[in-house]
Amino acid sequence: MANLRAGLIGLGMMGRHHARVLRQLEGVDLVAVADPAGDPHGVAGPLEVLPDVQALIGAGIDYAMVAAPTRFHTETGLALAEAGVHALIEKPLASDTAGAQRLADAFEAAGLVGAVGHIERYNPALQSLRTRLEAGELGEVYQIATRRQGPFPSRIADVGVVKDLATHDIDLTAWVAQREFTSVAARTAYKSGREHEDLVAITGFLTGPVVTNHLVNWLSPMKERVTVVTGEKGAFVADTLLADLTFHANGEIVTRWDDVAQFRGVSEGDMIRFAIDKPEPLRTEHENFRDAILGKDTDIVTMAQGLNTVRVAEAVLESAATGQSVSLG
Repeated sequence: MANLRAGLIGLGMMGRHHARVLRQLEGVDLVAVADPAGDPHGVAGPLEVLPDVQALIGAGIDYAMVAAPTRFHTETGLALAEAGVHALIEKPLASDTAGAQRLADAFEAAGLVGAVGHIERYNPALQSLRTRLEAGELGEVYQIATRRQGPFPSRIADVGVVKDLATHDIDLTAWVAQREFTSVAARTAYKSGREHEDLVAITGFLTGPVVTNHLVNWLSPMKERVTVVTGEKGAFVADTLLADLTFHANGEIVTRWDDVAQFRGVSEGDMIRFAIDKPEPLRTEHENFRDAILGKDTDIVTMAQGLNTVRVAEAVLESAATGQSVSLG
């Protein structure tokens, strides 16, 4: 069977990583790249840098990786759908719900595989966490809390911290728990002189119900990527920077020191840090998308799921603007 012919549009900070992985991917040939701004990182190699998506389509590709700025996702994706080209589009799927809906509808109508690059799903720590939650190792889930904080990345030009960073947490929270957001309440701050928000604090509810909270900013000098899932049997802590997963068990030994025990709703048990396989998340993401095109049963972030994430992100911004909780029912 001939290798799939892949194209890449967008040769910026993420595009260079996609190019590297596509060149390493078994069963795939990177045959065309495009970016109207040129090739700042020199990733094209022997390939001509094409000017736009139409030129990319003209190269005869089977599927495309879209790593262009968010504001171009809708028009680029619609062109690919019209041409019958499968597409993996970097997150968020589109800059607004209307654009995301158009993309989801177009790829479904054309019978094409369309997916969204929410890479955190493929972090080994979260993959293991999802499996353990499905197996009932935590029992009933009470709360999911995430922290995604660090310095401002100069690559971001057209969206704020909610659509660029918080969409990771919105997607991974719903995916890990296998539940949907039913409401959100949020506050934002603008501290860096840009038109977009650079800090958000979100409180949410998932079906179940499960309480969630998410702290996301571009203002911290320390980089932090942590997901904590608390339930009846203890708590899982996933550090996605290190791809480490730790379990803190609710213990069965009663604390007899009264001054300590009175502050504990549960007792302290064993702490286990799991030894897990740690493949590169971006490679896992591409392998899953390749296999989906080949008709295999894989776990991709569907465009319907990507659309829902954009809807939740817009509800977060609406809540921050109005000071009111927003229902997603």
